[in-house]
Order: sequence, then C-alpha cells, then structure tokens
Amino acid sequence: MGSTIGIVGSGVSGLHLGLFLRAHDVPVTMYGDKEPDDIRAGRLLNTVGHHHHTLERERALGVHHWDAGEYGYVCHHHCVGGELRFRGDFDHPSSVIDYRVYLPRLMEDFQERGGELVIMPSVGVEDVERLSQHHELMVIAVGRRSMEDLFARRDDKSPYDRPQRRLSAGIYSGIEYSEPKGVGVHFSPGHGELLELPIYSHDGFATALLFENVPGGALEPLAHLRYDDDPAAYDRLVLEALRAHYPMAAERVDPDAFGLWSSRDLLQGALTPIVREDYARLSSGRYALAVGDSHTVVDPMMGQGANSASYSAWTIGEAIVADHVYDERFCQRVARRREGFVHSVSDWTNLMLNPPPHVMEFIGAMSQDKALCDEFTSNFNDPERQVDVLGTPERTRAFLAARAATHESAAV
Repeated sequence: MGSTIGIVGSGVSGLHLGLFLRAHDVPVTMYGDKEPDDIRAGRLLNTVGHHHHTLERERALGVHHWDAGEYGYVCHHHCVGGELRFRGDFDHPSSVIDYRVYLPRLMEDFQERGGELVIMPSVGVEDVERLSQHHELMVIAVGRRSMEDLFARRDDKSPYDRPQRRLSAGIYSGIEYSEPKGVGVHFSPGHGELLELPIYSHDGFATALLFENVPGGALEPLAHLRYDDDPAAYDRLVLEALRAHYPMAAERVDPDAFGLWSSRDLLQGALTPIVREDYARLSSGRYALAVGDSHTVVDPMMGQGANSASYSAWTIGEAIVADHVYDERFCQRVARRREGFVHSVSDWTNLMLNPPPHVMEFIGAMSQDKALCDEFTSNFNDPERQVDVLGTPERTRAFLAARAATHESAAV
C-alpha cells in the first residue's frame, strides 16, 4: 500500500493500531513522547486490566507475552458494606500487567516489525496539522489538554462536568491473593470503592489497590496525602482505610509486610469522564481520527478504558486496510462501527459511578444468584450487553423478572 498513517501516542490504542497495520504491511509512523526505557523507569501509569477480547487481539498480533494462564485472574470477588460477599467467574481469564512493563515491550515489537517510532515530548494541534502533510490519515491516541480543541465535547454523551471520584492507585506488598485468584471489587457506600488487583510489575507479582474515593467522603485524603512526606504515615492511612471500609481485603494483609513499593509506584489524581467527536478535518484537507483517551475518557472503576481503546484501534485498523481513501466518509464509517461498544463502555461506567436504585436492585440479585453474577462478570467483555440490561429501570426489572420466571419453570 502506498498510504502512510501517522499515529500520535504510544499507549495501548496507538500500539495495537500500529501493530495491526504493520501486520498488513501498511507504512506507519508513531509519534510517542517517551523512549521505552524512560517508560520502564517512570511512575505508575495506571492499573488497567485487559479482558479476554483484548487478550485475543494480543494473541492475533503476536504480542501476548504474558500468558493469562500464568499471569491472569479468573473471577471478581464482590463485597458490599464489608458484609455482603459474592463471587462472579469469567468464562476466560483477564490479566493486569503494569504498563511500564507492557508498553515498552510492545513499542519494541512495533519497531522490530518495521514501524517507525519518533519521539516528540509534546505534540499539539499545530503539530498534527504539520505532520498531516506527510500522512494520508492522522490518528490521535493521546488525551492531552493540547488536543482538546481538536475534537469537540459531545454533551449528549458526557453527563459530568467534574470528576466523580478522587483516585489513588498504588502497588503494594504484603497482601495475599484471594482464592481463586481474582479482583476484589469492594463497595463502601457513601465513601467509594476499592479495586484490588493482582498485578505483574517490574519487581514481579504484587497487588494494586485502586481507591475510588467519593469527593468529600472519609476516604478522599487517600488521593491527596503525599507518600514522600512520611511513607510510614501513608502506609498506616491505607491500612486503616482497608480495615474500616474494605475488610475483605484487610483480612489478607500481613501488617508487618504491608506497604507501598515506592513513591514511583503511586498515582493520585482525578479525571472527568467525557466523550468527544470521532474525527476532525484538518486545514491540510486530511482527517484526524480520535481513539482512546482523545475520544472517550472513562473512570477506571469498571476497568474498561484500555479494552475500549484496543477495540477502537482494531476497528480503525480493519477500516484502513479495507479502504484506500481516508476521507470524511471513511471517518463516518469508523464512527458507526465502533459506536455501540465504545459508547456502551462510557454509558455503563457513568451509570455505575452514581448507581440508581434499579442498579442496586441488580447488585442485590447478583448476591443471591451465582449464575447471574457470573453472567455480569463475563459481560465485562460485552459492555453493550451490560447497558442492554442496566440502561433503564424498565430493562433491569424486565430482565430480572424474565430470569425469575425461567427459574420457576425449571423448578416445576
């Protein structure tokens, strides 16, 4: 193919797209902001899990370097209010690999397969305009503020104008894995949530704790306290939070061994969920497509951001390979093909940030019905199905009623 594609950003969406295109011999240049070794030595980027559909794309790309049978987990252990406990099993395992391990390896794979990686510390809209002179299509895979003017906010899909959680994510030692090995999904009503994730990082296996703290709640200080000011005080605060709000996790903590790995293994902050337009026409006459955080920013509560980004990148890759003209019609086709999945990820996550009564009814039903909980858990691979069930009170109650009727018929 004579067309060349420019990708701004070397995160999961940029890399999965770049690797897909190289697998189809499409010339591609990726503009990243850091060398692989700088990412390896840097601060924690996130604590994302990759679900089965994403791992399947990794296998197809030949970059599934961390076999889910060894590195993955098989279920979600739920705990509501410290008392109500129930488990949901996946059909296939998911996994959490520290992106400081994951991204550099895929960047090297991309280069080994003929992709060009150009390091540019900061890229703004004016740079995209300039770079578009050298490419048939630009794909923007970074969510920096410098790109906000390129893709307009979609008010119809963006219900929040401020962060709904204050986040604290870190890698900790001294926490025994659950049995079977899974992610802990803990709810402390009025204060927030905790995702307890088995992670593989630069020093081996450990546990990532992602605290989703309600602004103004008792746990918000976790998002603000500086570790470097007093590491022991920080570790004590986290341990106290586990004991008071998340006892299912605290029960597996060895207090003598517990602690954050280091200050570079901690990420604190907040984000505002948002959906932006799919594409923009550049002054060059060429087009820029949004993918990943430049297109949709979702709170990490439901562990969907990276999976949505990978799905979106794959959709773009298929469209690029199938077409030869990257005009507005092409961009519109990409938007239609990925809309159901990507928008459902955003809709579902936004719903769970402030769950209405019918969602709480559903969670209560899950606690009493293992098969229902398994279905909900496996549907982390199918966010459209989750929204089909949870999107409105009528949908949820009709689904639960139909399920109850089926159970009654089977019991007769």
